Amino acid sequence: MDLQKLFAERIGGAQFGLTNEIYKFEKIKRAKAAARAARPQVEMLDFGVGEPDQMAPAPIRAALKQAVDDPANRGYADNGIREFKVAAAQYMEKFFGVRGLDPDTEINHSIGSKPALAMLPLCFVDPGEAVLMTVPGYPVLGTHTRYLGGEVVKVPLRVENGFFPDLKAIDPAVAARAKLFYVNYPNNPTGTAATGEFFDALIAFAQKHNILIVQDAAYATLIYGRERLSILGRPGGKDCAIELHSMSKSYNMTGWRLGFVAGSAKAVKAFAEVKDNVDSGQFKAIQLAACAGIADIQLSESIREHYRRRLEKLVGVLQRIGFATKMPGGTFYLYTSAPKGGGSQVFKNAEDASQFLIRECSISTVPWDDVGAFLRFSATFESQGVADDDRVLAELEKRLQAAQLKF
Repeated sequence: MDLQKLFAERIGGAQFGLTNEIYKFEKIKRAKAAARAARPQVEMLDFGVGEPDQMAPAPIRAALKQAVDDPANRGYADNGIREFKVAAAQYMEKFFGVRGLDPDTEINHSIGSKPALAMLPLCFVDPGEAVLMTVPGYPVLGTHTRYLGGEVVKVPLRVENGFFPDLKAIDPAVAARAKLFYVNYPNNPTGTAATGEFFDALIAFAQKHNILIVQDAAYATLIYGRERLSILGRPGGKDCAIELHSMSKSYNMTGWRLGFVAGSAKAVKAFAEVKDNVDSGQFKAIQLAACAGIADIQLSESIREHYRRRLEKLVGVLQRIGFATKMPGGTFYLYTSAPKGGGSQVFKNAEDASQFLIRECSISTVPWDDVGAFLRFSATFESQGVADDDRVLAELEKRLQAAQLKF
């Protein structure tokens, strides 16, 4: 049997697994391993991690411990328990002022945002049709669109546009073929937070071209210096958008795999139809545990404050080195133009800069070269507490000074 001939073309066909191409995060992983082997006595300062550094809040963990021992919670959850949908509706009202969401028709749980983004093209995209996706960004919806024979149209996020898509630059002929428009605000990796004006313009664009907006709101509660915002709270938003929320970032529940989609009842129904044929729902005990905290603003605010404090200190360090950076509008990321060189080296792109920092300084960041050369620093670095944050950041500054970066 020649299994190599059986692989689908969507994952590489007969060449699957045979190419030597190394992806960005694998390059980072290998560079970190090499740096640790070369300098085992030097601490790796990892500012590339994209997940929370703390445990989920105690009330949520306590609720899980109780729910997991309840026999009533055994068995499949299918499209979710009503308690979680009701709690999600309360969360949307308390955090974002979105009132009147029907938990039975306008909300459905998901096993995290990633599977939801993978399923949505199955609901809407046929071969030859297009989706619009902002770049740089999370690729999952685009990957599954290509799997289905659809076209992914990249909409760049440029610094001169404040890292918002230039809606006027989108070809009307392309928009006419598009079914979905994927956006992510607060944005990973740029840290940009949406404004009401942007959401209103996006809604008008979607209404004009009959496109469903997919707003990935994974970082929705991590907002700095402004009000929390949901596209579903804007005029017409609920009619032409579906918004994805996640427990991973807002409540440090990474790995628990729980989120929800909300918005247009017809879109939510389509998602539920596909989901019912893909998974059997997240464990009921995890959904019940989330109910203990999802609408608790105090819990969420303590997590937001943790990242705000770290980000402000990180901004100060990077500015003193020469990076042109400022406090982001949201997320736990700083997105800043990559240096042009370090020491005697000249960098071709952000990946060069990232590899140099790992190799020479034992500092890990994530490079983005999609639309210009940028580095992403994350405020999720490991430390032993607030005092140790200062130690880690002081060490970062010391190493970056020694690197003799050029901008």
